[in-house]
Amino acid sequence: MKRPILSIDEPEPKKAIRADRPPTEGFATIVDGHFKSEFDTTDGAEAAGRALKSVYPMLQIEIYDAATKVRSVLS
Repeated sequence: MKRPILSIDEPEPKKAIRADRPPTEGFATIVDGHFKSEFDTTDGAEAAGRALKSVYPMLQIEIYDAATKVRSVLS
């Protein structure tokens, strides 16, 4: 079976994000110990975490900073 040829107009397929490895840049939300969404800024990650926490208060949500490799609990 041959691979399809990409034309110039078609973008290359996105690289799959691994949920079991921490991101190398930016910020990520960690929900109950599992990496979930990635964000460029800490404000975006905190906003998403607070939205989840307001709907599901029993979740343990942390914000991961890839530059310093530090997790901070969202209260």
